[in-house]
Parts: sequence; structure tokens; C-alpha cells
Amino acid sequence: MMGEIGGFLKVHRAGFVKRDPAQRTSDYKQYFELLDEPHLREQGGRCMDCGVPFCHEGCPLGNLIPDFNDLVYRGDWREALKVLHSTNNFPEFTGLICPAPCESACVLDINDDAVAIEQIELAIVTRGFEEGWITPQIPIQRTGRTVAVVGSGPAGLAVAAELNTFGHTVTVYERDESPGGLLRYGVPDAKLEKWIIDRRLEVLAAEGIIFECNADIGAAISTDSLRERHDAVVIAIGSRVSRTLDAPGSDLEGVHPAMDYLYQRNRWVAGQEGRPTRPPEYEITAAGKNVVVVGGGDTGMDCISNAIREGATSTLMLDVYPELPPSGRPDATPWPLPPKRTLTTYALEEGGRREWNSQVIGLEGQDGRVVAAKARKVTGTSSRDLHPVPGSEFTLVADLVLVAIGFNHPEHSGPIDDFGVLVDARGNIKAPVYGTSMEGVYACGDARVGQSLVVTAIAEGRKCARMVDRYLGGTELAVWDTARDDGMHPLRDESETAGTSVDDLFVSEDDVDSKSPQS
Repeated sequence: MMGEIGGFLKVHRAGFVKRDPAQRTSDYKQYFELLDEPHLREQGGRCMDCGVPFCHEGCPLGNLIPDFNDLVYRGDWREALKVLHSTNNFPEFTGLICPAPCESACVLDINDDAVAIEQIELAIVTRGFEEGWITPQIPIQRTGRTVAVVGSGPAGLAVAAELNTFGHTVTVYERDESPGGLLRYGVPDAKLEKWIIDRRLEVLAAEGIIFECNADIGAAISTDSLRERHDAVVIAIGSRVSRTLDAPGSDLEGVHPAMDYLYQRNRWVAGQEGRPTRPPEYEITAAGKNVVVVGGGDTGMDCISNAIREGATSTLMLDVYPELPPSGRPDATPWPLPPKRTLTTYALEEGGRREWNSQVIGLEGQDGRVVAAKARKVTGTSSRDLHPVPGSEFTLVADLVLVAIGFNHPEHSGPIDDFGVLVDARGNIKAPVYGTSMEGVYACGDARVGQSLVVTAIAEGRKCARMVDRYLGGTELAVWDTARDDGMHPLRDESETAGTSVDDLFVSEDDVDSKSPQS
């Protein structure tokens, strides 16, 4: 039996403890905190031991959610960490910024509030770091094979982490000044403080992964030299070509892709905290401006939140999606599907406004700079099904317009063009089973499947690592030390290592000097 018998009938869902919006908008610190331990255990007890845990299907990683919920309810946090890490390399990232499709698929969400899965996940890994249970696990033997991972977002980090545990020597190449990809530069500190990324990077580096930053593959480093250095290459560069606004005036000064703005703001915060950062070629600022955000997803909300912290005069989001019903579930996304929008977000709680069923049809300028946005009301279920409402046009003052309508595909200039790998009809790398059209070159994450979630990117990296390992000949090192209680790594089928001593495969951080890896 999992959880408290009938616990979901007696205990109501309790979410993260959010800081007061009036207070949190004066800084860039995380805007919420975890519940205390007794209440977290209560929340774990709400898991109803349903016959078919649809949360497994909702989670791209296949996290063993009822298992770790029950362990938290029983107070066995260390075992919960082992279970959580058995499927997820970076639960601190998913626990902070994943939109939690597992909760949308929770059976309780049919007619009640879902189990607080995301908060429980974050609480487990937070406890793991605080207690010192998460420590570097270093392969005691190396295969002699080397792999280059191009890109250090969640997919790149996941594939690197997995390949390293197989005994391969992995180098991650990142063109920006610090690893993390959009985790670092596309997500505001209010949602993901960057020391959290650095904490995990320190573990990965201690395990033997090499990070080379300011390494622009295809420019500073040629793809030919990359192939000469390594036995295999994984392209994990994300999907970074922003969709453009198809409206007159979109080329005016003051109209920018949302990610350009977020990159600058995250670098500004890094600079304030003394972290390495690059100065911008030109400044994008919302201070004292009327900001219009085009697009209603998480990226647009992040723009609004940042603009408020900068001191914008006003912030308004124009979303073509229809207003949500009180249940939060439109007909197009019945249970267990995750809705495309939520009733509210942290940015709206902080003072941002959202206008449903609204489409930008043009931008007006003065002396080459945007001064107004023309819009109209529309009907339809998504951006692909829009019908204008006659006579509904309106005009908004707009000093800064941030376009947050998604991404088309990965950048083709650089690794994709230089390697000459094929792309599919959508412009993503064509890699049906992670292998591209070029032998020894693989792809994973958004570069392969298109823009998606952080949890999908991690799952992509984990799966890709197995294909790369197979290409390199496989290894007997593909096992985790299940006898240890550090909770750091995924479990493997014991049959994979029959006759092999687990203790001989890994060396603790304290023993690095006395047991150096052997090729």
C-alpha cells in the first residue's frame, strides 16, 4: 500500500510557499520556498495508490512517482532520492522549472487537485544536497573512447553524465561563457538561481566531465578537428531560431525576440553577482517602458516578470489562446493531457496582465522606433486556428515589444551545416534513433525533436547516451553502485554486470588521488 489510506480525502493539496509579490519583485531571488517536512510528508501521503499511475505516462522520464511519494510520506528521504535519481539526472532542474505534465496526468486531477509531485521532487533533491548524500561517483576504469557533446543545456548535460558513467571520456563544448544553455540564460533567477546549476556542474566535473566554454563549434573550432579529437559527437544545441512576428512593423527598433531580452537580463544579474558574463552588443531594457509581450507561454511570462523587476511602466501579454474555463482545462486538453495555459502564473501575480484571444496585426513606429501595437480579437483554439472578430481592432502604446511565440528549429549555421547532417521537414536534425546521417554523429534534445520541455530534454539525453555507447562498442561499466546509499545515480539491471564487483567500478571523490582512472 502506498501513501496514507484515504489521505487524498483528508488532506488538501498545498503548493509552494510563495513570497509576497510586492516584496519579491524588488530582487531576483527565487520567488517561492518549500513546505516544511511535516507538510511535505502529508502531501506525499495524498498519493492514492491508483491502479494505473498515469503520472508515469505524463512524465517523459518515466519517474517512479508513486514510489518516491510514498517514501517521503514514510520519512525515508534517502531512499526516495535513490528512486528519484534512478530515472532523472537533474531533479533540481525539473523540480524548479518543469510545467509538471505528471501532475496533469495524476488520477486525482480528474475531479480534485493533483498530488504536489513537483514540490516533492524538489524537496527530495534539496534534502539530498543539504545532507551531503549527493557526491561525485567516478568510474574507476575508462574505456579509452572519447565523446564530444556540443551544447550544455539539459540534453547535453544528461547525455554527458550518462556517457561518463559508462567510462567514456566526455568533453562538453559550450559557445557561451558558462555551461547551462537556456537553463542559465533563458530562465530568470527568480525561477532558477544559477548557483543551483553551478552546484550540479561541480559534481559533473568532479566525476570527470570536461567543460570547454567560449567554444563555438564550426567557427573557433572546426567540425573536422572535433572529429579528429573524438570517437563520437553528440549535437545538443537546442532549438534557437526564434519564430518571427508576421506583421507590418516587426522590423522596427524596439521589437526583439524574447530570448534576446532574457539572455541580456540573465547576464545582467550574473554581472551583479560577480559571475562571468559577456557585455551586450546593444541594450534591451524595459525600464520606464510600456512593454507588450506577444505570446502566452512560459517564455512570455518570464519576460513580463523581468520587465516588472526592471521597473517597466506597464506590462501586457497578448495571447491568441481563448480564456480558460474555471477548471483550467479547455475541451482541447482533457485529462490526462497537460493544458497549454494555466489560470495564473507567478508573473501575473506580480502585476502583469494577460489579454486572451488577442492577435497582433501590426506595429507602428516613429523615427524608426516602435510606439504602438495594433491588435484584434480572434476566435479559435490555438495559433493554428484563428478567425478575426470583425470590428474588434484596438491599439496599445508600446515602447518595447517582445516576441515570445516559440522557435522554428536549431541554428543550421555551425555544427549542422559543417557536419552536413540531414534535417527533416521542420528543420530539425534528422536522427530517428538519435544517429544522424553521418556515422558517429548523434543528436538529441530540442535540436532533434523541436522545442520542448526541460524534462523531455533530459530524457532525450539519457536515451541518446545508450545509442552512442552501443556505437562505441558498449561497456561493462554501465552499472550503478546500488549498494551505496548516496542516491546519486540511476539503477541498472543487475544482469548487465553479472560476475562484476560493483565496488570495483566506482571510486569515491576522497579516493581519486589513490585510484586514478585507467584507460
